[in-house]
Amino acid sequence: MVAYTGIQGQNILIVSSDPANPTEGQIWYNSTTNLLKGYANVIVNAWASGGNLSTARYGNSQGGIQTASVTAGGEAPGGQTNQTELYNGTAWTTNPTGANLSKLYRGSVGLTQTAALMVGGSPTPVSATEIWNGTTWTTSPASLNTAKTRGGSAGSSTSAIYAGGLTAPGFASATTNSESWNNTAWTNTPNLNTARDTAGGSGASNTNALVFGGFGPPNLSASESWNGTAWTSTPSLNTARFGLGGGGHSNTAALAFGGETNTAQSATELWNGTSWTSNPTGLATARANLSPSGTGSQTSTLAAGGYNGPILATTEEWTGASLATRTITVS
Repeated sequence: MVAYTGIQGQNILIVSSDPANPTEGQIWYNSTTNLLKGYANVIVNAWASGGNLSTARYGNSQGGIQTASVTAGGEAPGGQTNQTELYNGTAWTTNPTGANLSKLYRGSVGLTQTAALMVGGSPTPVSATEIWNGTTWTTSPASLNTAKTRGGSAGSSTSAIYAGGLTAPGFASATTNSESWNNTAWTNTPNLNTARDTAGGSGASNTNALVFGGFGPPNLSASESWNGTAWTSTPSLNTARFGLGGGGHSNTAALAFGGETNTAQSATELWNGTSWTSNPTGLATARANLSPSGTGSQTSTLAAGGYNGPILATTEEWTGASLATRTITVS
């Protein structure tokens, strides 16, 4: 048998316990378990059922991570709602107090369950901003410069971008308008290259964002990246659609799912900073009118609620590729 060092030209570290913070590609021998191990990607890339919303809804806003998220507003079977719900990774619980406005299609961002933001909204476009502190929503004195709804959103409660959308009721032409939030005020920024509404969004701040898909008309596959100074067109989605959900807190690692062409879609795509790749399997339940900016990361997010004829309460949890310690078998 050829020794590993003869193939790779390096020794394998022998340890009595697995390293606490291994690096990708690292290999070691655990002398306690007598196992050869390595740290590498475990690829799942699949949706699984989660807990149902207490109130079925679409056009709702989301923030947080997969195991600790918040959703608010939207259109429920009884009409527009301000109800807020919290997810603990298993079940949704209704919060005692709701949002100040009962609206749907609001721009929404939030990196944690205790710090989120909603802005704009339908049916008549508004400019109001609400901030979530984990318990209550507070209306900010700072409003959008242009009242609108159905925009793409990305970022955090203190640093966000809100781009595109509609500035008039109904299905009037989409706008290229883009605004940046710095935790104090909304500021007009350079416009999108392609006017759109109901686009998906991903990003960490007002200098790092991605918007994709939407409706112009027609249905759009166009994708654009924001660096804090300008919007740059990037390779397009494989499936043109609007009303889709966005996952991820980066403009180089995002998830697009659901949406509508002429019917609700289940298609799921992954963005690696260079191109979009269609995942072999999509959502178990096709759905549109999802939150424009989702919950969590490209490897861990939620699709909650939506519409595909009925208004949905079902939640699906996405698990993507992630780094993990793996046992290496040899012969």
